[in-house]
Amino acid sequence: MTKVFVNLPTADLERAKAFYTALGCDISPEFTDENAACIVWSDDIYFMVITREHFATFTDKPIADPNETLQVSTAFSMDSREEVDVVLAKGLAAGGVEPKPAQDYGFMYSRDLDDPDGNSLGFLFMEPAAVEVGPDAYLASQADASA
Repeated sequence: MTKVFVNLPTADLERAKAFYTALGCDISPEFTDENAACIVWSDDIYFMVITREHFATFTDKPIADPNETLQVSTAFSMDSREEVDVVLAKGLAAGGVEPKPAQDYGFMYSRDLDDPDGNSLGFLFMEPAAVEVGPDAYLASQADASA
């Protein structure tokens, strides 16, 4: 499997490190310095939170302010609705913001969390049966079962 590295600009590296460790992530000291921190989400998913000044050295394009412009939302599937709620509670306690209410589509439960820099993270749980047959067939089967 390919490893995934998501690079996110931050205005405050220490604040970003505290936020992501509050979510339960580790920091890889081998790839962390005064310009960036390597946040370990899992064995295959990493965040590089990078000071805005250092991030700007990677491109000639302007660096968007994630509080004003959404360019990408990184979403994570969780094993249950409860896990979605737990990670949101941790993120909110660590200074994150939930930009809109939870979304419950019957086959999928989703909540969004903006980190203190405004970077958008999504957390969702999808019913395993909906993954297998698709959302419409799953919802139809649920309607048939309750009838």
